[in-house]
Amino acid sequence: MTSRAIMCHKEWTLQPDREPDAEPATYAMQCAVCGKTSPPGADFAEPQSWVFAHGGRNPSHHTYREIITRPWRAWWKP
Repeated sequence: MTSRAIMCHKEWTLQPDREPDAEPATYAMQCAVCGKTSPPGADFAEPQSWVFAHGGRNPSHHTYREIITRPWRAWWKP
């Protein structure tokens, strides 16, 4: 018995998922000094408030990273 492989080339497309049922984009901030991270939120105001509170409790923590989680979708063109 021999086996055969059938190969088919497909052209894929990748783009941000903007469908009505897509997950929302979320935003968070991470302190670059201690590594603590805000809870993610769909509105950037929530992580921004966390930065101000965290910086108030830790006066030497001045640098932060923005973490954006954006849903993407991939599909192949027939």
